[in-house]
Order: sequence, then C-alpha cells, then structure tokens
Amino acid sequence: MSVERVTDGLDGLPWVKSSYSGSGGGDCLEVAAGHDGVFVRDSKTAGAGPLLRVGRDEWAAFVACAAG
Repeated sequence: MSVERVTDGLDGLPWVKSSYSGSGGGDCLEVAAGHDGVFVRDSKTAGAGPLLRVGRDEWAAFVACAAG
C-alpha cells in the first residue's frame, strides 16, 4: 500500500465528511477524490493539518474491507 503526505495542489477539492461526524465527539476524517488519488485529512484541522494521498485502488480496497 502506498500512502503519501501531500502539501500542495489541493485547491478546490470537494471535501466530504461522514454524516456520522455530527452525532457526538466531532472527531472525523474528511475525504476528497482528486484525479491522482483520494485525499484524507482530519476535520478538526481542515486546511491547516497534514493531508494523505492514497491511490484509488488502495482506497477501494480499504472501503471494501471497512464495509465488511
């Protein structure tokens, strides 16, 4: 699996947060699909914290595994 920390080139990405994030705690991740991968960030530090870029195939495998 290849995961990379990203610092630029992310202006205008449509970030999505889980609908479960409002149901207490507020600790959640946001994701955005870009042309070269899926980007993940912590919603508490959106715009100021680190970002990860995950390959599309790796993201699909993660989602399939998490969905059971």
